Amino acid sequence: MNLNDIKITKTASPKAKPADQTQLGFGRIFTDHMFLMDYTKGTGWHDPRIVPYQNLSLDPAAMVLHYGQAVFEGLKAYRAKDGEILLFRPQMNFARLNASDERLCIPELDETFALEALKALIRLEQSWIPTAEGTSLYIRPFVIATDPYVGVRPSNTYLFIIILSPVGAYYPEGLNPVKIFVETDYVRAVRGGLGFTKAAANYAASLKSQEKAKELGFSQVLWLDGIHRKYIEEVGTMNVFFKIAGKLATPALQGSILPGVTRDSAISLLKKFGYAVEERQITIDELLDAYRDGTLEEAFGTGTAAVVCPIGELIYGDVSMPLSGGKIGPVSQKLYDTLTGIQWGTGEDSFGWAVRV
Repeated sequence: MNLNDIKITKTASPKAKPADQTQLGFGRIFTDHMFLMDYTKGTGWHDPRIVPYQNLSLDPAAMVLHYGQAVFEGLKAYRAKDGEILLFRPQMNFARLNASDERLCIPELDETFALEALKALIRLEQSWIPTAEGTSLYIRPFVIATDPYVGVRPSNTYLFIIILSPVGAYYPEGLNPVKIFVETDYVRAVRGGLGFTKAAANYAASLKSQEKAKELGFSQVLWLDGIHRKYIEEVGTMNVFFKIAGKLATPALQGSILPGVTRDSAISLLKKFGYAVEERQITIDELLDAYRDGTLEEAFGTGTAAVVCPIGELIYGDVSMPLSGGKIGPVSQKLYDTLTGIQWGTGEDSFGWAVRV
């Protein structure tokens, strides 16, 4: 397939765009159009189209509703100072979507075509890209199983969808440090499971703990591994980094955490800054010891939604670990400034990560 195969139907009733871009929130407002493409066993992916944003019609027996065959991605489009529209390493998102597809027995997408389809949708919706500082157009590609069948097997039909949402900061705190609760009762994923994918089920499994954290006044949950219950894994919506005795450490990719695009970018940038970066197992006891002896110098999360999120306090059981004096640390700040500079086209892009739409 190519771009000429995409049928475009424009809305007859455009929505009013947000008047105040400082009040966008995250994931609450959606643009006028969306991209759809069907899969049928024996035919493959077919009928790519851009249509007005609308409700879906699904059979009550659609397999996604019963067996959870659903995967998604998240990336952003930015309006650069020169007016150009930029994407940040979108090829990695579609490659990761296919890795999720493979694990959940969903047919592979043509990554090149998916990216071109996304660009076509963004070009149509470009007036929705906000321009206020810290804002962007969030992009949600996802695939769901649609076969009307109540029986455990992979679906024979699927729907690939891309929707767009103008957004502000993911966390209400913005770039201010957040409080993180270390989960000790529940687990999210184990090696050999779905932890390395962006499967919808991974996020459903995290909701109980997330609600508990919110009730206690925390922004997010830091997960421990599901077997030994002592190794750091990731924060609910972010990979996590710790600066210990001058070195940066982040949990190694061993099948139970997401291989984040921002994580990968942060590692490359941190090494360019001259820091030693270790991808390894990190225990919660190591963090406690480092905090007590004063070598736990900084902690932050990385992810598409938040970019870089400084961690101001970790709570593990009865132990509180305040960090960086409740302020954003120097590594977090430099990393945030550099990443957003690339994303908004205001800084040097020495790795060639920005993709023009």
